Amino acid sequence: MKLTTQEQDMLDGKHGDAVREALAYQLEVGRFWDAERFVPISNAHMMGDIEVMGDAGLAFLERACAQQARCSVPITTNARCFDFAHAESMGQDMTEAVKERKIIRLMRDMNVVTTDTCINYQTVYQPHLGEHIAWGDTGTVIYANSVFGARTNFEGGPSALAAAMTGRTPEYGFHLAHHRRGTISVRVDAKLEDVADWGAIGKIVGEKHQNYFAVPVFHGLQRAPVADELKHLGCALASYGSMAMFHMVGVTPEAPSLEAALGGQTPVDEMVITDADLEHVYRSYKRGDGSANLVVFSGPQLSLFEMKGLSEMFAGRKVHPGTQVYVTTAASVKASAAQLGYLAPLEAAGVTVLEGVCFYILQNLSQMRMANGWTNMISNSAKIVNIIGAHRFNTLLRRTADCVDIACTGDLGGGTYL
Repeated sequence: MKLTTQEQDMLDGKHGDAVREALAYQLEVGRFWDAERFVPISNAHMMGDIEVMGDAGLAFLERACAQQARCSVPITTNARCFDFAHAESMGQDMTEAVKERKIIRLMRDMNVVTTDTCINYQTVYQPHLGEHIAWGDTGTVIYANSVFGARTNFEGGPSALAAAMTGRTPEYGFHLAHHRRGTISVRVDAKLEDVADWGAIGKIVGEKHQNYFAVPVFHGLQRAPVADELKHLGCALASYGSMAMFHMVGVTPEAPSLEAALGGQTPVDEMVITDADLEHVYRSYKRGDGSANLVVFSGPQLSLFEMKGLSEMFAGRKVHPGTQVYVTTAASVKASAAQLGYLAPLEAAGVTVLEGVCFYILQNLSQMRMANGWTNMISNSAKIVNIIGAHRFNTLLRRTADCVDIACTGDLGGGTYL
């Protein structure tokens, strides 16, 4: 890789050992991907929790702090694995909670802004067209690349932190224009009335094309989607297909037309998605033992508008005895929801609202599942019903209103999804 004078100074240790080690690490990443140079970044986003990092990650942060590591560009954190206000009552390991608090303290000492949210693009920072950033978490990356037209790859925790320390990242993947051209044509002939429908589309496309460099181009939609719908689409594409980017004709900034989004290329596949395809997705989930004792709204965290919508759906209703309902959101969103009166109806109904976490990375989740007798998990998030399988849940994707009805009746119901 070609280094600037400043980068060579970093590598020579003129900016301290922490920066020297960070750039050396980034050089290895760049060489692996055949990057020719670094590009300056303006923002970073990293995973930072004990469930993901483990004791080795904690030791890594302790060593970095001992070297007086300090981030030079703004960096935020993804969802953590403890809501400390609920950790003990949920049966989480309080010894691990101490480690989680220590991680938070260490990151703050390194000038990391511990926002603890996977929807930083809705709550903290919105990069602009062509802006180079270094974000971790697949859902944040695909949103930044697609909806904002910013440029980032899936950054691992150490590489995102290194980027924030050095102010640059290797130029490969979606930092390069030729990787951003569309490769798959997807015509959408479906109504798409709920965020779960957008997630179902992501599942359909992602499962068929499991390729980091596959870039679907959506066209033919009956209306332009709102931010939460784009969020669920992107999270599902990233989850089922490991995709880091999509285009939507007339919606996303690099897709004024189908031809422009494809960049003169012939698509490797052409798909058409109909209402029948969506219904097939919903019917494909097995009912397991028929239980309906866990309903989750998480993965991604909920926006303020999603909180408002759920509040209205649960208003005046009660969660069925024996059923537990969890909602996760960012601390800033929860605070606003409380101020605006959206939180009270949820809590009155018996919904537990967790802040700063994502349900699927909750520490001790497998043991929590067994202790609570959870077998089925019902959610409107196509992403979480996919990724939470590692904890041995049987999952069912349902539309938001159906999830609320299941939560309040304790019955999976029948009808369309038999």
